[in-house]
Amino acid sequence: MRARYSIRNCGFHLGHRLVPLRIPLRMVSTQAEPVSGNQRLKHERLANKIEQNLKRKKFVQSNDWVDETPAGQKKILKPFDEEFHNTYLPNVVESSWYSFWEKQGLFKPQTDNDGSLKPKGKYVIAMPPPNVTGRLHIGHALAVSLQDTLTRLHRMQGHSTLYIPGCDHAGIATQAVVEKQLAKNPKDGKSKKQDFTRDEFVQLCEDWKEVYQEAIIKTIRRLGISPDWDRIAYTRSEPFSKAVNESFVRFFEEGLIYRANKLVHWSCSLSTSISTLEVDQKELQGSTKLSVPGYDKKIEFGTLTYFKYPIEGSDQTIEVATTRPETMLGDTGIAVHPQDDRYKGFIGKTAQHPFIADRKLKIVADEYVDKQFGTGAVKLTPAHDHNDFDLGKKHNLPFINILNKDGTLNSNAGPFAGEKRFNARYGVINELKKLGLYTKQEPNKMVVPICSRSGDIIEPFLIPQWWMRTKSLSKAAMEVVENGEIIIQPKTQKDLFLERMQDPEDWCLSRQLWWGHRIPVWAISIEGEDCGNDADEEHWVCGRTESEAREKAERKFPGKKVTLRQDDDVLDTWFSSALWPFATLGWPEKTSDLENYFPTTTLETGWDIMPVWVSRMIMFSLKLTGKVPFTEVFCHGLVRDNEGRKMSKSLGNVIDPIDILDGISLDELHQKLLHGNLPQNEVKNAIKHQKKAFPQGIPRFGADVLRFSLISQTQLSGSDMKIDMRTMTGSSRFCNKIYQATKYVLGKLGSDFVPRESSALTGNESLPERWILTKMNTAVKQINQALEERRFGLSTKISQRYLYDELFDIYIENSKSIISNGTPEEARSAMDTLYTTIEHGLRLLSPFMPFLTEELWQRLPRRPNDNTPSITIAEYPQYEPSFHDMKSEVAYELVLGCSKGIRSLLEDYAVKDEGVVHISCLNQMSYDTVSAQLPTIQSLCAIRRKTPVKISVAKAGETKPTNCAVFPVSADANVYLEVKNRIQDAAKEADKFRAKIDEARKEQVDVYTIKAELSKGSDTIQFYENRERDIDAKLQALQETVEMFEKMNV
Repeated sequence: MRARYSIRNCGFHLGHRLVPLRIPLRMVSTQAEPVSGNQRLKHERLANKIEQNLKRKKFVQSNDWVDETPAGQKKILKPFDEEFHNTYLPNVVESSWYSFWEKQGLFKPQTDNDGSLKPKGKYVIAMPPPNVTGRLHIGHALAVSLQDTLTRLHRMQGHSTLYIPGCDHAGIATQAVVEKQLAKNPKDGKSKKQDFTRDEFVQLCEDWKEVYQEAIIKTIRRLGISPDWDRIAYTRSEPFSKAVNESFVRFFEEGLIYRANKLVHWSCSLSTSISTLEVDQKELQGSTKLSVPGYDKKIEFGTLTYFKYPIEGSDQTIEVATTRPETMLGDTGIAVHPQDDRYKGFIGKTAQHPFIADRKLKIVADEYVDKQFGTGAVKLTPAHDHNDFDLGKKHNLPFINILNKDGTLNSNAGPFAGEKRFNARYGVINELKKLGLYTKQEPNKMVVPICSRSGDIIEPFLIPQWWMRTKSLSKAAMEVVENGEIIIQPKTQKDLFLERMQDPEDWCLSRQLWWGHRIPVWAISIEGEDCGNDADEEHWVCGRTESEAREKAERKFPGKKVTLRQDDDVLDTWFSSALWPFATLGWPEKTSDLENYFPTTTLETGWDIMPVWVSRMIMFSLKLTGKVPFTEVFCHGLVRDNEGRKMSKSLGNVIDPIDILDGISLDELHQKLLHGNLPQNEVKNAIKHQKKAFPQGIPRFGADVLRFSLISQTQLSGSDMKIDMRTMTGSSRFCNKIYQATKYVLGKLGSDFVPRESSALTGNESLPERWILTKMNTAVKQINQALEERRFGLSTKISQRYLYDELFDIYIENSKSIISNGTPEEARSAMDTLYTTIEHGLRLLSPFMPFLTEELWQRLPRRPNDNTPSITIAEYPQYEPSFHDMKSEVAYELVLGCSKGIRSLLEDYAVKDEGVVHISCLNQMSYDTVSAQLPTIQSLCAIRRKTPVKISVAKAGETKPTNCAVFPVSADANVYLEVKNRIQDAAKEADKFRAKIDEARKEQVDVYTIKAELSKGSDTIQFYENRERDIDAKLQALQETVEMFEKMNV
């Protein structure tokens, strides 16, 4: 029986959010520098200090509240006046709803009774699969929040909506992290991959995957994300593996996949080739020492080393310069520019290698050479440099590989065979000095390629690999983007996509790993025959299974005895990921899901994986299905910390979404750093950042706050966003305001309130009601449009404006007097409008804040014959023309403007007693409106005032009040406050209003400029014409006030 190695037995501590308080003295990292005893002592003291702090204080908020709701049942809602329900508490609000949604089957596509798609059609998103390398970070939270917002929106709009969840096995990334954990916590004395059989190590990775996939799913659920969990996909599952093999075989048989001995990006510490995405480019300004895995001391980079090669048969030498002296052991040629007079006499000669007697270096002429760089003579190492590789083929030079897969030098390196590559660097320089061939060394700006997985320095490495031709596939992908079959937003990403696809390089598919999809190719050995070298494709066959491969081999070599050996390598993880949009729906089988839900609709992802994932999905889909994989791509930006830095473990600014959902103390944040994979020398800086960014730790914010905060900062431009606790705090206040406002509305409506059958107008609505219904309708239209255009941040701002500014701060305040003092009919109408506006508001917010809106919506009474079980599938508000009443909107805006003007003047002049106010109307319409709404104005001005305000209204043409300060409302009215006995210096008052005139004139210039740029048919020109009219009236009123103060005799 095969031994089963469990990750849980390796001491990995995987299943806990907060790791135990046992702080290990030895924190091993494959990237860490050697740690001195002094450093270890400091580390131990820091760990002990954190542990003591945690013992002294407990940060977690009270969790005494118990939800009595049985799992999967509709939540038992307690009265608002009970403890834990009188304010917004995320853990209380969020409990029970997710299991209820799942039990009701609300995340499954809604179809008609016969199983067909809804008349509005489908809406499908395939979740970009998180890697099973570890827990989700804040960038994942952003991505799934945006995806879920679109999913919930379209579900509420009546589409057959499918959101497909899943995880990626993440080949190299997962293997690297498992190897790190083994190095840190050996299993039965085994600390390296090579200590296990392949099956045993794969099982370790599988165990790791099980733990972290579970953690990923838990976090996604906690965030309120609503995919169909019955359709969860995994890139290494049996169905997906079948799709991988099928696609590889098809590509192979069509000639798109081939075997070749070419240069790859090689990580010596991982002993595998890696993709371009996994290579970080570190820019150096000059001599710099860097830590390299496997070396006790830092290695110097950023220098140019000069040395000479002797010319064969003479006493001449030719000087070259290199940033990698050790590669001279693989040199097979020297190139000079054909027009460089210094070297014309050297062209065609040969140089003698100083360390390898039988190595002759041909000197060739090539215009590629930069005469100004170094000496103008370029050493050529075709097997270890991408540019030299091309020149080597062009000039027919030998390709000599000097490296073993682990980064040591092989027998081709002569006397340096067996040495580590960077030890050999110093050895080569020393030996050149002994031979008198070393010239000098000088600082040199350069870029060093570093493996993002291991921190190792990447080497160009010559090795036989499987490659995929992409030119024809790229051309097809470009066509569907250019003709609009696929829309990519923002436009900058579309332009970059098309630019990158212009001249694509062939794709290296092979990875020298154990974890992943083993390449379905077999090497053929024929009894009694030499089958050539490993790079010879003639002796390879491809098959969906080994039996199919055997049949092909026997047909290829009839009558001969063949033996098959499957390639040990696995496929680049992006190969399987490229199948994601259709393999998740059952391809290559002709499933009903594939028929109904492919192509998918939207791909929402980060811009950083456009070239390696998005482009390949399009190429694979067009080739294998004949269809685009999706019709839209939206790229969000990166989430950065509050200082604008990219999230990085070494900086200590990586945020776990769970820490925002549940809250965490500063000491607990420190503790997580100490238990992580961070090298000891970087822990101190990371802790320093945490102290600065989270001095009080992170409060419990909950899912709705986190989602709304992230969505609110997402721009159509795809720009990166900063995130800090102030953003979260603002969103938390908004959630509490919604909670308190809904609680107030329910209290005003009463337990016996029954809404009307519909929200249609009755004709009895007051002006404030008609105004708020118009504002609600405007918000509905604008939010729908903003989400349709993927202006996520704008949609949240509109929702805040409507709920915060218009509904809560204005209409709810105004409705209090109507409900309390109006006639029964007026009170009932005001309550109906309260119900309509708050219920619409909750449905508008539901895609952003699923928990809070469900909690509050379920407390509202339903309209007759409305049996909708959840806000999740309630109808999303749509624009209703009958609600739009521009006349009432203008009239009530005047009322609000007058109220604002009165409050502003009272505040400016610190009027605590009865103030005397005059509203001067500039036309009959404004006089009629203000006169009729004077009780409303008085009510709005009485908010938070103990003493009422005396207000009079004057018609147009009547004598304007004197000895007053003015607040210009618009071209329709001005507000005046009597101030003669409230000011000490009229001249100073005149100066204040002159400053306001200057501000108004600047605004006037801005409006004139914008208006001049607009075409006559523009929808917005009327707005600026009205603003122009208002500013003209404002300037007139301000100038009159200045003149009045100048004449005032105080």
